[in-house]
Formats: sequence, C-alpha cells, structure tokens
Amino acid sequence: MDTIYILAINPGSTSTKIAVYANTNPVFIQTIHHSAEELAPFELVTDQFNFRKELILSEIESADILLKHIKVVMGRGGLLKPVESGIIAVNEKMVADLENCTYGEHASNLGGLIAYDLAKSLPEAKAYISDPVVVDELNELARLSGHPLLPRKSIFHALNQKAVAREHAKSIIRKYEDLNLIVAHLGGGITVGAHKKGRVVDVNQGLDGDGPYSPERTGTLPVGDLTRLCFNGGYSQKQILKMIKGEGGLVAYMGTNSAYEVEQRVENCDEEAKYIYDGMAYQVAKEIGAMVAVLHSEVDGILITGGIAHDRYFVNQIISYVHRMAPIHVYPGEDEMKALAMNGLRVINGEVEIKTYK
Repeated sequence: MDTIYILAINPGSTSTKIAVYANTNPVFIQTIHHSAEELAPFELVTDQFNFRKELILSEIESADILLKHIKVVMGRGGLLKPVESGIIAVNEKMVADLENCTYGEHASNLGGLIAYDLAKSLPEAKAYISDPVVVDELNELARLSGHPLLPRKSIFHALNQKAVAREHAKSIIRKYEDLNLIVAHLGGGITVGAHKKGRVVDVNQGLDGDGPYSPERTGTLPVGDLTRLCFNGGYSQKQILKMIKGEGGLVAYMGTNSAYEVEQRVENCDEEAKYIYDGMAYQVAKEIGAMVAVLHSEVDGILITGGIAHDRYFVNQIISYVHRMAPIHVYPGEDEMKALAMNGLRVINGEVEIKTYK
C-alpha cells in the first residue's frame, strides 16, 4: 500500500489543532493556542483566515513535512445549511457560505476555508469536511419547539459523537446502524444525542441555548425571564448573545470556563463550586433521561465522551442518576483529528460516497 498523507485542520475559538497522518499513523500532531491579545485585532472569525493559515504552514514546515506529499486536506466543518452525515467535498458554494457566515459565525468555519485554500495550492490534493456540526438527522417531532417561528435545529458535536458511537459498536462487534445509543459530549459546549440505528434523531442544540449548561454556555433558560431581561435590562443584542454563548454556564457562575479549575475547587471542599458543578451534572443526566424517552427506553448503551469525561467525580455524578437506564461506557477526551484523518483515508480508498454541498 502506498503511503498516503492526510492533513487534518480543526480550528477552535482559542486554538487550531492540526495533524498529519501517513495512512493510519499520526506523524505530526500539534495544537496552536491563540491568546485573547492575538485574536483581539480581528472583528470577525473569518478575518483570522490568513493569521491561522500562516501559523499552520509554519508548523508543518518546522516539522519537515513536505506539503506536496499531502493528497487530502480534511477541515473541521462549520456552520452551514443542514447536511446529511458523511464526507462532503468543499466547493465554491460552501466557501461562500463559510466566508459570509451565512448560517452563523464560528471558528470551525475556518476549517473548510483553510482546507480548500491549501488544497488548491497542492498538485493533487482535494479538500473535504466530515460530519460538521450541522449534521441534521432529526425526526420531524424533534423539530417542534412550541412556536413555528422558532423550530429546533440540529447543531451538535457530530464528528466526535459519530466517531465514538462507531468505535463503541466496533468494540462490541456490532454495527453502529444496528444499535440505539445515547452519546453525551462534555466539552466547552455539551450535547446529548439519541442515536437510533445510525441516525441522530434528537439532540439538544448545544451552541446557543438548549440543553444543559456547560463551561461557557447557558443551555436552556427561562424564556419569559430572558425576554424581560432583553427588553428591560439595558442589554444589547450582542451582550445577550455573549451571555448565552461564551459568558454563560461556569463562566457566569464561577468566573472561569475551566471545568478542571472547578473540579480542583470541589476537591478543596469549595461548597459553591460543588453546588454549581453538581448542577451541571444534574442537567446532563436530565438530558440523557429525555433521550431515553425518545428511544422508547430501548437503549443499548450510554456513552460519555469529551474533555470533561476525564473527571471521574463529574462522570460519577451523572452515572448516579442514569445507571439503571442502560449500560454506561466512558470514552474520555475527543479524537476528532483521528476521525478526520481516517475519513480522509476512506476517501482515498474509495470506501465512501462523497457528498456535494448545494
């Protein structure tokens, strides 16, 4: 088998993760951290394009990796129109939607943009995204919110949830498409998905106002009180949106977006930290319970993943509520870079249908 080099790019709000795989083997993995001071000059996320691209090229060059050997560039998805799960070729239509933030502004928009730009400069490379956050497999009942002007949307950690679900199925010698699973991704945002026979039929919209609160986000809020705050509290729209996404959750309660910091405070017998941290676990457990109902209580497993899944105290709090619902499996961290790279390899090997963004 010839060596195939795959570059994976995953931009986050304060970091850019890059990895180069030779077939199935990682030969270079790096996380570039961006300080608030570095990002301050950029008004929009897409204004960071050249800044982040040049950093990526510099890191690859420092690692003595020749770009000409790369055949596939896999970008973390972005806020696009709802799409089917799978691998999607980056095209001009997608680039326009990402550049213009047509469906929302998020750091992950830079993934497809940088991947496309780099691939164009390489002799044989092509750019793709895989399972972006806007994967939409919701059943029709899940779209109802209570008002036709505000339908529920599917925005979640699709890449990691799907990858973990498939890995779990493989570990028990089953097919993902034959299982009913609940996957809870615990990160800066928290999403809990009901995976029914290979499709995520319901999931909280973890980006800006649905489900459990998280290190940076409020989750679901009392809408009447929120409305009164918007009109009578002297806040601008920008301030309210920042309150919901970026300055909510642990940031609002504890002044930090670090779950690890809160965990340390809990270990040091900080009662306030324990109260707020336990509340977040309580809300995650409630969301898992809701997804059990969505699956008619026919659940083959509950999978807990994401960075906060490293914290045994927090995970055990969740387990204490849901342990009778289904077998529980913990997959700490997230291996989105490997998921991107392996999907790139599937492209090269012709093992998957490439979807077109329209």
